[in-house]
Amino acid sequence: MLRLVFNLSIISLLVLVTSCFKDDEAVTPHKPGNYVTDTVALTDSYKNQVYYNLHDSLAVSTVLKSSWDLGFECSPLGWRVILNSASFMKSAYLEGQVFGSPADTTGAKWIFNPSDGSADSLAIGKWFTISGNDTIGTNRLMVIDRGMDEFGESLGFCQLVIDSLANGIYYFRVATLDGKNPKSYAVSKISGNNHALFSITNPASKVSEPGNTSWDLLFSQYTTLLFTDVGEPYPYLVTGVLLNNRFVEVAVDSVTPFADINFEKAQKMNFTRQADRIGYDWKEYNFTSGTYTVESDITYVIRDTKGFLYKFRFIGFYKFLNRRLQKGYPSFEYQKL
Repeated sequence: MLRLVFNLSIISLLVLVTSCFKDDEAVTPHKPGNYVTDTVALTDSYKNQVYYNLHDSLAVSTVLKSSWDLGFECSPLGWRVILNSASFMKSAYLEGQVFGSPADTTGAKWIFNPSDGSADSLAIGKWFTISGNDTIGTNRLMVIDRGMDEFGESLGFCQLVIDSLANGIYYFRVATLDGKNPKSYAVSKISGNNHALFSITNPASKVSEPGNTSWDLLFSQYTTLLFTDVGEPYPYLVTGVLLNNRFVEVAVDSVTPFADINFEKAQKMNFTRQADRIGYDWKEYNFTSGTYTVESDITYVIRDTKGFLYKFRFIGFYKFLNRRLQKGYPSFEYQKL
């Protein structure tokens, strides 16, 4: 009888204890979005730069690559000045020469902007010294090779001196290579943009980047360093995709089938903000046929400006226009994970 009472007591205790625990809450599985297929129009001359927003499946802005030359950093503490890499621009400092006199570029050391977006090795570089609260230019003369337009025509050379940055305004001077037609300009920082753009040909033009949280990817030509068979670097103009690397990052998978990449797998990937990580080599040029083939087995997992993850791949580079296939129309598909 005592054993029966003891057993009943144990059972009652177990019931009491287990009744204190809540039922397991069901975990809602992560629901991916629909597949999106889209195409952007760089055109067969690659004249356009297209800023693309993944969340809205939208080309938020398209600008002519020849419509600007210099980009002035807009962040509150920013001071850097970039060249338009899409035009194959480069610059050189000329020691011992002064603005407004004929420039001699003999022996000049030409520098291109790095395509990976690294801010510590820009072609223009640190152009100033700090005096108290003022950012004052060193008055060093730069020569800018403005590169070429979409037809391969040279855009010419100019002299450039950046004088100062005060109260969010860049002050600088531009002249022709022989020192003629010197002019002074001022460009204000634009709140919420990565860069304020400036055209040497048309200083009054209002070409502009879209707001820096409104785009994820830039489809464009850009300059990068390739290497010869013996390891020597040389600059080359390529066509591809650059990240908005202030906010956007990417991981790459060339092994897992596109359909098998899900939210859980994407979270474990190694991401980078290297601007040219998507780059240009998602396509391959066939010198025999003179055509491009897209590598659709490469998957890019992109974390956008809002923090959402997308799997993304290219599926084409041509569009049928005017009764023929024309290059310069990259098409792609992606899905929000």
